[in-house]
Amino acid sequence: MTLNFKATLASALFATTAMASGALAADCTTKVGVLHSLSGSMAISETTLKDVMLMLIDEQNAKGGVLGCELEAVVVDPASDWPLFAEKARELLTVHDVDVMFGNWTSVSRKSVLPVIEELNGLLFYPVQYEGEESSKNVFYTGAAPNQQAIPATDYFLDELGVEKFALLGTDYVYPRTTNNILESYLKDKGIAAEDIFVNYTPFGHSDWSKIVADVVALGADGKKVGVISTINGDANIGFYKELASAGISADDIPVVAFSVGEEELSGLDTSNLVGHLAAWNYFQSAESELNDEFIAAWKTRMGEERVTNDPMEAHYIGFNMWVNAAEAAGTTDVDAVRTAMYGQEFPNLTGGTAVMGVNHHLAKPVLIGEIQADGQFDIISQTTEVPGDAWTDFLPESAVLMSDWKDLGCGMYNTETKTCVQLKSNY
Repeated sequence: MTLNFKATLASALFATTAMASGALAADCTTKVGVLHSLSGSMAISETTLKDVMLMLIDEQNAKGGVLGCELEAVVVDPASDWPLFAEKARELLTVHDVDVMFGNWTSVSRKSVLPVIEELNGLLFYPVQYEGEESSKNVFYTGAAPNQQAIPATDYFLDELGVEKFALLGTDYVYPRTTNNILESYLKDKGIAAEDIFVNYTPFGHSDWSKIVADVVALGADGKKVGVISTINGDANIGFYKELASAGISADDIPVVAFSVGEEELSGLDTSNLVGHLAAWNYFQSAESELNDEFIAAWKTRMGEERVTNDPMEAHYIGFNMWVNAAEAAGTTDVDAVRTAMYGQEFPNLTGGTAVMGVNHHLAKPVLIGEIQADGQFDIISQTTEVPGDAWTDFLPESAVLMSDWKDLGCGMYNTETKTCVQLKSNY
């Protein structure tokens, strides 16, 4: 009877311990916020970034999660509404208590989020090319800075295509305006006259492109070669390219290089009339590497053969894996500890090289120029080695004296002339 009692007690204790261990494991969850528009004008570009984040999280969970804890994706829809991005970021941090966020596309949405994550010490990985002129300790910028996209693309127009007049067409918000401000200064330094630079902005979702395209055509009435640098974002690109085709404008006539058009945007277009136009990114699906082949295969297996990959997806791929490695190195998902562990993080990019995270929270990445093909893919016609991202451009006088170093200087806006750290404004 004593033996039976002891056996029963031992069984009960084992069951209790097992239940407790099971409960502990169930509580061991690391939440990852996914902050991308799933509706509205930017859904054409951002939905696929939500999809790739879910794939990356599932793949990491299959490897055992992070620090032995399962990752849980918390997906919200800011609906292409810039103030709503701030609300959703606050919700992710205060209601859902996420450890990290991956999200945003437009700079205006990112700037809406900045005051929130700086107030609450959140951590955001931002995967899209942007205008630079910013460095927040709470953001890792995994997309291209201007020196990794806009400037090299302009050089390609000048040096390879002999473009003499420039039409800078953009959606009316901070990224196109700041980028074009940088490019205007750069072009003038290169000897392009002010009257040979045409700048135009249109609202999100703009659809009537007839007059603007006519103005671009008129720019070349004197016989000089005209090129379009496009910072048009979202579904407005559909109308723009359709109008080009309707006007009978080919890439030979007036080449366009786009900074926000990739495989995902082209998948909804008849690209037969767009062959030869260009895009500048740090990745194209057509990049040849074993790792890229594996990534594409995993994506298509999960999402369907018709789904394509693109540059911001690769940026999330790099940023997410760097965050995982930094958390493992730090032994915690605490924001401050992860931030410190991020400096110098290296991870293979999908084009065959290695991405490196700098102390200015920007990646070193290659610059690729791709030519649109009839199947909606890009023929890579130019590729550099990894170029470190520069938070502050050399082509605006007020920015040329600034640098960002969060590791040693603890400053995102350090004036190299006065040797002082300028106080960053939360709304920039």
